[in-house]
Order: sequence, then C-alpha cells, then structure tokens
Amino acid sequence: MATDKAHFRLAAIQAAAVPFDREASTRKACRLIEEAGDKGVTIAAFGETWLPGYPFFCHAPATALTWRAMAEYLDNAVEIPSPTTDQLCMAAEAAGIDVVIGIAERDTDSGGTVYCTLLFIGSEGRILGRHRKIKPTFNERSVWSDGDAVGLRTYRRSYGRISGLNCWEHNTMLPGYALAAQGTQIHVAAWPGREPAAAPPSPIPLWPRQLLLSRAFASQASCYVIAVGGMQSHADTPERYRKLSTIEYTGDSFIIDPRGEVIAGPAQGETILIADGSREVVLAAKAVSDIGGHYSRPDIFHLNIDRRPRLRFSENVGADDPAHAQSTIDQSAFLNGRGGSEGEAQQ
Repeated sequence: MATDKAHFRLAAIQAAAVPFDREASTRKACRLIEEAGDKGVTIAAFGETWLPGYPFFCHAPATALTWRAMAEYLDNAVEIPSPTTDQLCMAAEAAGIDVVIGIAERDTDSGGTVYCTLLFIGSEGRILGRHRKIKPTFNERSVWSDGDAVGLRTYRRSYGRISGLNCWEHNTMLPGYALAAQGTQIHVAAWPGREPAAAPPSPIPLWPRQLLLSRAFASQASCYVIAVGGMQSHADTPERYRKLSTIEYTGDSFIIDPRGEVIAGPAQGETILIADGSREVVLAAKAVSDIGGHYSRPDIFHLNIDRRPRLRFSENVGADDPAHAQSTIDQSAFLNGRGGSEGEAQQ
C-alpha cells in the first residue's frame, strides 16, 4: 500500500460484475482488489451495488420476467457479515488496501428486503462500516428499500478520513453536508456507470450526471472524490433477461481533486483508474473553504442526524433472558468479528 500519511494512491475499479451471480462476482472483485494492491493503491472503490450488479431490470416494464429477475436478484444479495464479506475482507487484508464496494445488501431479519449499500473494508481485513442509500431514485424504489443514517459518517484512516455516498445522494445535499461537516478528505461517489453525452429524450432528465455532481461535491467538501461507475453491456446480461436490458452502463469513472478538477479519467473499458493524492492539497482546500467549520453559520443553520437503526420490531427482554444474550452475541459478531468496530468511525 503506497501510503506515508502525507501521500496516498486512489483507485476507481471500473469493471463489469457477473449479473445474478454473487459467488462469481465476489471472485472477480477479489482478483481486482489483488491487482489494485499490486499497483500500490491505498484505497480502491467499486461502483453502486457492484456486487452482484446494478438492477437494470427496474427500468423495464413490469412483467412476469421482471418479477423473476427481482427474485433472483434478492437471492444473490449479500448479507453482512457472511462468507461473501469474509472473502472481501481477506482480499483487502492480503492486498494491504482499503476497499469501498457497492453491494446489494439483504436484510438479515426479514430476508426479503434489499438495500443499496456501500461497504467499507479496512486494509487490516475488518469491516469499518456500511452506508445504506437513504432514498433510492425513481424506479430503483421497486427494488431497494430506504436506508438509514447509521453509516452516514467518515472513517479515520492513517492517510485521512474516508466517506461515501451512492449516486443521486449527491443530489440531495444534506447527506453530503453531513459528511463534509465530519471532515471527509477522500470520498467515494459510487454510480451505476453512465455519463450520457446529452439529456435523454424526456422532459425530465432522470439519468445521473455523475461527473457534474461528483465535481461539485469535491469542491464543496474540499476533498478528493473517486467517482466510480459500474459496467454492464447487453452482452453481459444473461440471455434469459436480455429483453429487460434497455440501457448499457459504460463506467465513465473519474478521480477529482479537492478543487473540483479532474485529475484522472474518463476511464475506458475495464480498468483500474489511478491517481495520487496529497494531504497538503486537502488541507490547502479546506483552509479556504471548510463548509462544516469556518465557512459555516452554526448560529443560523443546524443539521440534526438521527443515527438510530430503523428497527421494524423490538423485543422486551430482561438482561437474564437467553434471548437478550443471543441478541448481544449477534451484534458482537458484526462489530467485533470480521465486522470491525464502529469506534473507528469519526463520530
């Protein structure tokens, strides 16, 4: 890992997942993490719900085939923790790099709900935390559930504070301000991976402008941004679902400096886009404009974040009840096993 605390190497891993195949996608992600480590990368990022792929079928008309795709997508979603996250943690540790990867996260309680989640994994092979997309965009609401603010935080690493948001969360403003106010210095902007040359033939352009919004975030938060997009061609789509594939995702990844200037990209095809970063550049930008600090007005504006998990049911049990003990064990497995420690987050 090329890090001396003052300098670091950023990477956008632009590649196609293996749609509807969690195991194959995980193996490919681990290979790419190893390759990024060989290139001296400090932190590598994948696109939105890269594993097991963006739910392209949500933009097609609802038919029996659509419901079949939804069921298979749910079946291939990732639980935290699980053998899948264990493999990713081991790959990050072996490569000696931090990894931020988009996953379709399956709710471990109901088993029937999926979140658009960014998973943060440290180079020591532990989960730092996760961020669930607060509000899926438009048709995505038929596939993903609303997230929470549990993971709306920065994580302290030796080279800086890292954060991440999914796609149009960069358009909603308040989540971005929450991270800027917590001093983010390296931010992952995860996208499905499509930067159209012009607005679609619609009176309301719905497709994300990943470069525009990512550059704005870098400038506003005075931080580096890894704007990483996924890839999926019609040819990548399993033949059984090709009728539902109406859009191709071409990646279009960039890396942006704290002034909002593009320093790498756009990436073409499957590749690992790399750029070097400097703590000095971050600090110089924040000295001019720290919107969570000296460039704010806390006397007239205040943002309150409710970090409580959105629990759908609860149980009233005493400390001596076996159910209480089991609940404690389950939480400990996430926070202290391969699940890492929330104490590493910047509160």
